[in-house]
Amino acid sequence: MATALVSSSRQVGRLTNAARRLYSDVYPKITTHYTIHPRDKDPRWKDVSMERVAEETDILIIGGGPAGMAAAIRARQIAEEKGAELRVTLLEKAAEAGGHILSGACVDPIALNELIPDWKEKGAPLNTEVTSDKFGLLTKSGRIPIPVFAGLPNYNHGNYVVRLGHLVRWMSEQAEAVGAEVWPGCAGAELLFRDDGSLKGVATGDVGISKDGSPKDMFERGMEFHSKITIFAEGCHGHLTKMVSNKFNLREKSEPQSYGIGLKELWEVKPENHKPGLVEHTIGWPLDKNTYGGSFIYHLKVEEGEAPLVAVGFVVGLDYANPYISPFREFQKFKTHPYVKPMFEGGTRIAYGARALVEGGWQCLPVPVFPGGCLAGDTAGFLNVPRIKGTHNAMKSGMLAAETAVDMVLSGVATHETGATPTAYEDKLKESYVYKELKQVRNCRPSFHTSLGLYGGVAYSAFSTLVRGKEPWTLSHGGADHARLKPSKACQPIEYPKPDGVLTFDLLSSVALTGTNHEADQPAHLTLKDDSVPVKRNLAEFDGPEARFCPAGVYEFVPMETGDGQRLQINAQNCIHCKTCDIKDPSQNINWVVPEGGGGPAYNGM
Repeated sequence: MATALVSSSRQVGRLTNAARRLYSDVYPKITTHYTIHPRDKDPRWKDVSMERVAEETDILIIGGGPAGMAAAIRARQIAEEKGAELRVTLLEKAAEAGGHILSGACVDPIALNELIPDWKEKGAPLNTEVTSDKFGLLTKSGRIPIPVFAGLPNYNHGNYVVRLGHLVRWMSEQAEAVGAEVWPGCAGAELLFRDDGSLKGVATGDVGISKDGSPKDMFERGMEFHSKITIFAEGCHGHLTKMVSNKFNLREKSEPQSYGIGLKELWEVKPENHKPGLVEHTIGWPLDKNTYGGSFIYHLKVEEGEAPLVAVGFVVGLDYANPYISPFREFQKFKTHPYVKPMFEGGTRIAYGARALVEGGWQCLPVPVFPGGCLAGDTAGFLNVPRIKGTHNAMKSGMLAAETAVDMVLSGVATHETGATPTAYEDKLKESYVYKELKQVRNCRPSFHTSLGLYGGVAYSAFSTLVRGKEPWTLSHGGADHARLKPSKACQPIEYPKPDGVLTFDLLSSVALTGTNHEADQPAHLTLKDDSVPVKRNLAEFDGPEARFCPAGVYEFVPMETGDGQRLQINAQNCIHCKTCDIKDPSQNINWVVPEGGGGPAYNGM
């Protein structure tokens, strides 16, 4: 009886809150960014010079992750082999190389072996070779072991547990050593086109704009970078890649990309809980059978005298249906499992971060080439989900893109005057292990979409692995992730345990560990196409899911100053550049654009 009364009271409360939200028809202005409010219609910009300085380069690379750095290194290697002059320029929005990189990460060294065969002698930070693999299904109170053996996608012997940000920083050093130019703190903000419609290059973001969208006295226009070929390697759901894809209809024949959000912490643990080289994954609890996701626990080798280090993380597929799911709080809840909790007792959390990742695979691959450039790495969707790996594919695709670009530049096919399409890059991808392994595992991820959920997906994935992906059909993901979210009235709120500040934590103390910093007095880079939609639709129909799917506390619904309903508050300074909001917003009203260069998280080897 008491339970029924509590449930009834909650339902009444939810209906009352909904009525209050809808009470006001006044929606305050939130977005001030020029992509929504053009400057040519703003009198405050009337006498401001909009001229930009231009740089010319042969090959321009957008993004300094594994794909971008591999492209820069490979391009300059070929130039040196041929004794050719070739300017290679890489733009990275983080203040320093690796500062925005976050991954598990367990890396297959196949691409690195090819790119830099003597990487060990050159001090690459691959110090932890996998010595043991564990995989299990978590129930509410127990763990069912699942065997891992050679031939399975998640067999990790021969791979390395790394802090990917450190690897990328090392790759940046290698790129500069062979003559590539790495420009950190430069956020590509706009696309530039030639008269023939081909891509000419990009412009970096302006600086010195006030929060209200007006120019400051210190306003400076961004720079233009004109190139013969541009390689986009922005990572998952890149800002410029979105625009390129729309401009050239690159996704016209592919399914909408499917995504996940990965959350990660670094822990210093007690020596008796540290097993360097152990790689462990779990599926199941705390997620229900219809919500895709799982965990990773990687034990890193450390130098003598350093604290034992473990990377722990949790991934939630962004095709989840219940708007009350909080990926961050699912992660915290996961650590309370009786199998997991003892690993971290007596330990100290030293870092936190989160990032969206591509999960769509083969069915969601865009056309990777267009007049004037191409896509490489996660921005093209080359992550292998069953293997839980994408770094090797990112690097290999960057290398192939560089090889194609150099051939076109040195042969005179690609020039500053004419935008050529690097079609040979797509051909090389199709012949590489990148496309072959993605095709082989293409049906694993979408097999989790049946009514059997997790259990059906595991069973089908085992079958598909057994036949090496040679089944004569291709399963569909069934639509975009944002469209799968159900109205709040069709779902039950989720009660999460309160953080204890020892094993589990609140959101704001977690964000504090990311080192995130943005210039406070600038327009929010989380832009809204319509300022009324967050309250009018998202709050009314979905109970404001942006306040839960964001892993950094960027979005809050707060009372209106007038007392009439609620409004959305965007804490843009908290943003850790994960892109989840742009992906999961059920109204597709949020458009993530780059803030001033150098802003964002300052990860140290995440």
